[in-house]
Amino acid sequence: MIKNNSINNKTVLVTGATGSFGTSFIENILKNNKPSKVIIYSRDEFKQYNLEKKFSNPKLKFIIGDVRDLERLKIACRDVDTLIHAAALKHVPIAEKNPIEYIKTNIQGAENVIKASIYNNIKKVLALSTDKAANPINLYGTTKLASDKLFVSANTEYPKIKTIFSVVRYGNVMNSRGSVLPLFKELKKKKYTRLPITHEEMTRFWISLEDGVEFVKNCLELMKGEEIFVPKIKSIKTVDLARLIIPNAKFKMIGIRPGEKIHETLCPKETSQLTLEFKKYYSIYPNDKSLKEKQYNAVKEKGSKVPENFEYSSDNNYSLMKKSEISKFLKKYLD
Repeated sequence: MIKNNSINNKTVLVTGATGSFGTSFIENILKNNKPSKVIIYSRDEFKQYNLEKKFSNPKLKFIIGDVRDLERLKIACRDVDTLIHAAALKHVPIAEKNPIEYIKTNIQGAENVIKASIYNNIKKVLALSTDKAANPINLYGTTKLASDKLFVSANTEYPKIKTIFSVVRYGNVMNSRGSVLPLFKELKKKKYTRLPITHEEMTRFWISLEDGVEFVKNCLELMKGEEIFVPKIKSIKTVDLARLIIPNAKFKMIGIRPGEKIHETLCPKETSQLTLEFKKYYSIYPNDKSLKEKQYNAVKEKGSKVPENFEYSSDNNYSLMKKSEISKFLKKYLD
């Protein structure tokens, strides 16, 4: 168990804190850690109102604000020790139709978070990313790749700063808003026997919300700056997932939506020479110098170089879950 020195007795700010991840993260640290203060920074007043009623905890401070607003961020980040950047626009097809809005939030918002963090001498900033940022073909993934690059390069772009920046990249989150699992569950309740499937070969990486939160907490302690952390998680074929939820269902192939891939990648082979493998995760670095300097993470575990042209993709045989594995994985999500 890694001690959470970046949370205990610290002031923690979470952007996009009323989303699925933010809510779960806050609930987790209030239960299992001892933060001195937790700042909820988001733009939805109704979600903040509900969250305040849910937790009713004096350690929580609620600030209405948008990551697009640098001056508001600077005020929110005063005396903050640790920042988790979870705010983003995430819907792939909607991004294709509204590109400038995703650029403003996901790219310009990331730059604002960086500037506000440096301005306030925040010690650690950890940004949440997505598998869609690896070799992106859609606007959403492209904006998140740009965001990842901004956070990684901030470590060297701004000399003599006290803040370190790293990124966490993982796949689809079970039961999060917008994921296919809640859709399948809802269709099951409505006794649908014909499920919409985009492509019969489609695969996706999956992680539980709880595991995602724990991984982020651990990365706060492991980070030294510049890393893109990738957890070792499994992938699922979408038709296998559908069959386990509604065993007798037939499929209606609706075609791939704008911007979608058939398979997703977490570690591209193009960066295999810059990727180290640790016991529970991979770490991607921006250059050889950074990789050599950071072979050991912050808890002194040494990483090993992955094979040449290594790729961590959702269609890899070692990633794909068997149906028996999927059943166990889903048990606690299908009540």
